[in-house]
Amino acid sequence: MHVVAVAVTAGMPIFELAVPCEVFGTVRRDLVDPWYEFRLCTVEPGPTRVARGFQVETPYRAADLVAADTVIVPACANVHDAPPPALLDAVRAARARGARIAAICSGTFVLAAAGLLDGRRATTHWMHAAELARRYPEVTVDPGVLYAEDGGIFTSAGTAAGLDLYLELMRRDHGTAVANALARRIVIPPHRDGGQAQYVEMPVPAANGDGLAKVLDWALARLDQPLTIADLAGIAHVSPRTLARRFRGALGVSPLQWVLSQRIRRAQHLLEATDEPVERIATLAGFGGPANLRRHFTQAVGVSPAAYRRTFRGANGTPSPHPVSPARH
Repeated sequence: MHVVAVAVTAGMPIFELAVPCEVFGTVRRDLVDPWYEFRLCTVEPGPTRVARGFQVETPYRAADLVAADTVIVPACANVHDAPPPALLDAVRAARARGARIAAICSGTFVLAAAGLLDGRRATTHWMHAAELARRYPEVTVDPGVLYAEDGGIFTSAGTAAGLDLYLELMRRDHGTAVANALARRIVIPPHRDGGQAQYVEMPVPAANGDGLAKVLDWALARLDQPLTIADLAGIAHVSPRTLARRFRGALGVSPLQWVLSQRIRRAQHLLEATDEPVERIATLAGFGGPANLRRHFTQAVGVSPAAYRRTFRGANGTPSPHPVSPARH
């Protein structure tokens, strides 16, 4: 059983602590069985008081954090305070064991202080990105994305981006269908690419009821068909230039970049959940032919469609507990 352990530190925000409890700690065997084994781990003896007067009492300590398969480091109380030495030692030891490490929001500062991000790309909440880059010049800070991965170490922006990252981890562990079902349970969008912008200066205009939602739904229903920006703009009843501006403002990508990312996701789901041949998947996902699918899929995910299917589904045809790690889209 895959063990997910969350590092609990004094004063940490309660929401950042509660979210992984809801995602991984609520057992949902109707979605997948076995579910995760979930542990809250404190790094100091005795109960730990977190924000807003809440207190965490748990039998799990730093050694349990080290032994976990996935280690989650939520936001810390203050990015200017030095992380507890016991926590730094624990995440280093967990990483040395081969654990998957995920930091949420200012939790990225903990991984940076532990030296785990040296020479790696990482992100954090946009308000703290400049400070992270100043204090840890060895880290390549990407302040604009929702979440990032580099070598099995994941970092994310604020709490909502942490939810996106948790769904991505769920998808890698159990497939798109399980991740989407969980998203429906907790009533959040099923997926936002890690490369999406984390901060939007202006919301999408929606006064006329013909905003992006209608365009996105229309395009998703027709991913197997040729789609142009003129087609999308026509559905939105705006010019292609206006539509491109709305996409950039809301999603951080161009309309055709978004379409491509959704086609990649469609192909991943079909590779994970069906036995359709690659040639058929190329058609269903809108790539036209297998050569086009292989080119775009390999560039986005880092492996070919055939290799992705073999690794994800495992030798016995079922999802592998350690599928390939797609590159940033």
